[in-house]
Amino acid sequence: MTRDMLTAIARQIYARHVAHAAAPGDAGLRGALEAALAAVLRERFLPPGPWHLARPQGGYAETPDDDPIYLYQDLPVAIRRERHLNNGQPSFIAGLIARGRPHRGMRAVHVGAGTGYYTALMARLAGREGRVLGIEHDPDLAAHAAAALGDLPQVRVLAGDGAAMPLPAADLILVNAGAAYPAEAWLDALATGGRLILPLTAGPLPGTPVTRGAIFLIEREAEDRYAARCLSPTLIYPCAGARDPEAERALGRALAAGGQEAVRRLCRGDALPEAGCWLRGPGWCLAYG
Repeated sequence: MTRDMLTAIARQIYARHVAHAAAPGDAGLRGALEAALAAVLRERFLPPGPWHLARPQGGYAETPDDDPIYLYQDLPVAIRRERHLNNGQPSFIAGLIARGRPHRGMRAVHVGAGTGYYTALMARLAGREGRVLGIEHDPDLAAHAAAALGDLPQVRVLAGDGAAMPLPAADLILVNAGAAYPAEAWLDALATGGRLILPLTAGPLPGTPVTRGAIFLIEREAEDRYAARCLSPTLIYPCAGARDPEAERALGRALAAGGQEAVRRLCRGDALPEAGCWLRGPGWCLAYG
């Protein structure tokens, strides 16, 4: 059996396991995720091997050689090891995409696209009738993503600040980096019924650029009404365009006090009394009840 045949088998097994972990209770979505994961070659979105796989106990383990079969594990793989920048854990990122209820024909935005692997998964889920915009702050990573995604006509890749540029109307926005606040551009772009997957993180962990916080699902229910809830804690690389020292300190205090599980809505404006807010920023708050 050839190396390519073995890798294809490994990729199919990986796709089955990752899809089950990401969407265990939805057979239709699980099947769509499995098909997308099986169709996307992870090695196209990584530097040349051998690769460095992130170990659960910390650090990296180098693969013995450049055989891509080693990539089809549910582990992050280093993109820029010296910066602690990884191609994230597949089941976790695929699970976030699943929480955004992806569907064929969707309009999606991926902020922090990196080298484009998860952008490719979103594009496969959207189908050729959909539209996916990948945005990456690092121009070298954006160039890699654009080249790797070149066979998917429904995808466009931009290099720049995904928190500042105007965005097209979107049914799903995945922010794949830690922001200190929800950027107005993201909230404005959500179509009615659209979902924003938003990691909110405070300052970096000591000795690393990685930030700690929580992931929120924001859904635009009407023109001026947004539901919100906390999905999980997270450790994630920071979003370069959506950081602010004052916002980080306020978020750090809120996370230390707890209570994010009780958040039920995002309010724009400053009218809501302080007692109703878990976290407030200029012109917005995450609110209880």
